[in-house]
Amino acid sequence: MQDTCFIFIKIWAWLFCTLCFFHIKVKGRKLINPNKAYIYISNHNSYLDVVAATRAIPGSFKPLGKIEILKVPIFGLIYRKTVVLIDRKNAENRAKCIQDLKVELAGGQSILIFPEGTMNRTDAPLAHFYDGAFRIAIETQTPIAPIAVINARKLLPRSYPLDAKPGSISLIFGEPITVTGLTEADLPKLKEQVHQVLESLIVNNS
Repeated sequence: MQDTCFIFIKIWAWLFCTLCFFHIKVKGRKLINPNKAYIYISNHNSYLDVVAATRAIPGSFKPLGKIEILKVPIFGLIYRKTVVLIDRKNAENRAKCIQDLKVELAGGQSILIFPEGTMNRTDAPLAHFYDGAFRIAIETQTPIAPIAVINARKLLPRSYPLDAKPGSISLIFGEPITVTGLTEADLPKLKEQVHQVLESLIVNNS
């Protein structure tokens, strides 16, 4: 059922982009081994970020998604099957999400996390990162694959979704970052490293 739902999401993302005239340009995908599990880390500026990632990431993956999306008619049912849901207001739920993501990685499934926690509303390329994604990476010894999504905010701003306009979204894969041998003590350094790499990808490709 999970694979079927993900195929549906892939088709939906393609149709959505086609009908709305959103063109997805991908760079650096050859850096990714489609037979390997990664923790994809991406910037978050627009609802289009997930759409672009769905079109660009090779193979299937499980994104970490907000529970509020379940309220969307019909799509919410598919969303429940393809996303690890998080209720940020519920500490017990947050802890369960971490375990669910670890289970996915143990089964060879990649995951997608937006470490800023929510959409970046600042003028900076990236907002502050939370620890969760990096703690999971260290505890499961899973490599991190940074992804920069460029121009999505201009085409579909969060605050003014009715101002959506057609155009191109670029998605740039960075070199995967190994975490082999890292421990909890290395978390701050790893988080800063990934932040710098992703910020560089955004700045150099904007």
